[in-house]
Amino acid sequence: MTRYDADTLRATLFTLFTENGASADVAETTARILVEGDLLGHHTHGVKLANGYLKDLKAGHACGDHSRLEIQENSPVAALFDGHYLLGPYLVQRALDHCRDAATTFGIGMVSLKRSHHIACLAAYLQPLVEANLVPLILTSDPAVASVAPFGGLDRVYTPNPLAIGIPGREQPLLIDVSMSTITNGTVGKTRAAGDRLGHPAILTGHGEVSDDPEDYFASPEGSILPLGELAFGHKGFALGLMVEALTSALSGYGRKDSPQGWGASVMVMVIDPARFGGTDSFLDETDHIARRCLGSRPRDPERPVRLPGQSGLARRRDYLDNGIPLPPDVVEAMREAVADSSLSGNTAFG
Repeated sequence: MTRYDADTLRATLFTLFTENGASADVAETTARILVEGDLLGHHTHGVKLANGYLKDLKAGHACGDHSRLEIQENSPVAALFDGHYLLGPYLVQRALDHCRDAATTFGIGMVSLKRSHHIACLAAYLQPLVEANLVPLILTSDPAVASVAPFGGLDRVYTPNPLAIGIPGREQPLLIDVSMSTITNGTVGKTRAAGDRLGHPAILTGHGEVSDDPEDYFASPEGSILPLGELAFGHKGFALGLMVEALTSALSGYGRKDSPQGWGASVMVMVIDPARFGGTDSFLDETDHIARRCLGSRPRDPERPVRLPGQSGLARRRDYLDNGIPLPPDVVEAMREAVADSSLSGNTAFG
């Protein structure tokens, strides 16, 4: 795969977003977060998303005007943001900034965000806060989409509902980004587009059978994505999925009951400052201790030793910053389509 310079990708995306009505700060933040997703290896949630974001900006389904953000309620530690479908990376970054200010003063900050556009890769937001010895937490759902069936059911009700948390450590920080389903919507779409089968039977067909064929998700009757834990232990993933629904849509006061349309998100953002609790040094001592214990565990397969959450992503990020980001063909094609309809056409690596 051809490698692309991260700074050049950011600059390209910045131009594309500003040409389609995004404020400079909205464009800069969105470009940075999308590229960060690819730096960490999450290519389904990186610059590939830009084309969809641009189409929604042009169609009026997404907003690029930073002044539309409305803080409806505020207290020293809690706020409710109405995003009015501003591009999600900008809104989440603003929410994290708000939470960070509150956490450094009061120990904790929390924002409930409603009516956001898509928020991209959750892990992409974590590192700056983790490097400041803060603990960021992000949960999200999309109340306009249903792709996961509840445990014991066949019909789609909710989304994969990911959770991300950054845990500081002197030796090895942890960047956790996991969905409450076996796989994500993006994985289903990417695998289907490639004509492949999933690496594991993560689809429940409309007739109640497990399948590794993404086509079964789109069949009639339609299939669904299995909750985390699948048929054996899916009650756990189902419970966690409902937890995310409650802490995102229910907490913000806007969700599935309102029948929203289009690409969007309900989000909960929290930042914790360990200094206001047991102390930063004690926190780091404990996280380093448990990380060392995990890494020192005898491997079941010597060729695949224990790997901490975020460990491979951070190593990949260092490589990609030095040597460029290898973008898969589908991502390159999405960028070509985005650039073709801009002033950059013919002047970038994508045409």
